[in-house]
Amino acid sequence: MPDSDYYQILGVSRDASEDEIKKAYRSLARKHHPDLNPDNKKEAEAKFKEVQEAYDVIGDSDKRAQYDRFGKGFASGGFPPGGGAGPFGGGGGGPGGFGPGQGGWFNTDQTGGTFQFDLNDLLGGMGGGHSRPTGGAGFESDDGGGIFEEILSKVRGGKTRKKGRPGGTHGGGSVAEPMHARIDVPFMTAVKGGETSIDISFDSGDSETLTLKIPPGTTSGQKLRLRGKGVVTPRGQRGDLIVEVTVEPHPWFKLDGRDLTIEVPIAVNEALLGVKIDVPTLDGVKTVPIPAGTSSGARLRLKGQGVPARGEQPAGDMYVVTKIVLPKTLDDATKARIAEISAALDTNPRKSLWK
Repeated sequence: MPDSDYYQILGVSRDASEDEIKKAYRSLARKHHPDLNPDNKKEAEAKFKEVQEAYDVIGDSDKRAQYDRFGKGFASGGFPPGGGAGPFGGGGGGPGGFGPGQGGWFNTDQTGGTFQFDLNDLLGGMGGGHSRPTGGAGFESDDGGGIFEEILSKVRGGKTRKKGRPGGTHGGGSVAEPMHARIDVPFMTAVKGGETSIDISFDSGDSETLTLKIPPGTTSGQKLRLRGKGVVTPRGQRGDLIVEVTVEPHPWFKLDGRDLTIEVPIAVNEALLGVKIDVPTLDGVKTVPIPAGTSSGARLRLKGQGVPARGEQPAGDMYVVTKIVLPKTLDDATKARIAEISAALDTNPRKSLWK
């Protein structure tokens, strides 16, 4: 969407508040979510991605300030105008400085830092991209750091940056330091797990297709190690590829360990009398009974509807959190009827307090 304005995409004014932008994003994300548009899924995916890209920029105060000043060109020059540090301490604001691009980090200088790429951009879709049922190597959890060595500067569909370090792979050393990357993973892929294939091209001219296995329950900040898939030293030793994951936000669900939560609005009469409502889950829409007398903030547990089981780890649960929504306006007749009901109930929830 090269000519689209991010504010127009979200349908907000350029002076909209953060809350207004977030509200518009959530509304559009629900409207165009592919799971809710099965008859028009391809178009919905494209629109959902467009909305997500717009929110990623103007929903972030720093990126929004750059966008308001320079437009989409704030990322096209290889670094954000005016400077700023990259995610690993690199300098900005001049040749060789790091800057945020659409879907990744990149650098116009050939002595930059590590690279980042976006699975959605690489694979052109949602839900983790292309399926590869066999082959490839799996990720292992890794909490270690590492020195950034020569990193290859081209990943299909993404934007990269690379850095050489004397004594490492670029400088002719014999020890292969790990190659580092950061990936944005769709929420559903992180929660349910999946496989994604990507093609990596090295500056030697070689290329390789890797299968990335995303374990169920992967969280932001988690590091995944792909052994023996990094750069090669002049002596033939090959380092590892270490990937730090950022999980994209979801318009409805929130992840808490292996449990999911979703906030569901209910009317006053539904809270008082009880009701059955349809609630989205990872496995589709399910009917959930709301008991009579339910208060705002009540947590209703759906056992086993959270992150799927994996190995010895059991499936997580899903919690439906109720939020009572009051009518904004009432006519005189309705007010009178409510007053009559209140008198008949004769309840005071504060009666036993402060005594």
